[in-house]
Amino acid sequence: MSETIPQIFDNVTVASKANIYFDGKVVSHTLTLADGQKKTLGLIYPGEFRFNTEQPERMEIVAGNCQVRLDGASDWTPYAAGSWFDVAAGSAFDITVTEGITEYICTFG
Repeated sequence: MSETIPQIFDNVTVASKANIYFDGKVVSHTLTLADGQKKTLGLIYPGEFRFNTEQPERMEIVAGNCQVRLDGASDWTPYAAGSWFDVAAGSAFDITVTEGITEYICTFG
């Protein structure tokens, strides 16, 4: 994984209303880049959560650790800060955080 996870986004529009899931255990804010691309920046608190995807997603882990099981897989894969995983459109994934908070960037499309 040779790409660098962004630390700063310039020239973006930020939605002030948070996206809140699982009783506040997953929270994100939506960014729209100058070219129209959408991303979310979020936090995942300890727990196990399932997300469905409408379009392809790349989940970049900014801080913390998690384990992910993509739809159709039987094994969990660990991810730490600086790593990422891709999820196909029309699919789903399970994500588990066992301690601390995992921070992420999700890129759609």
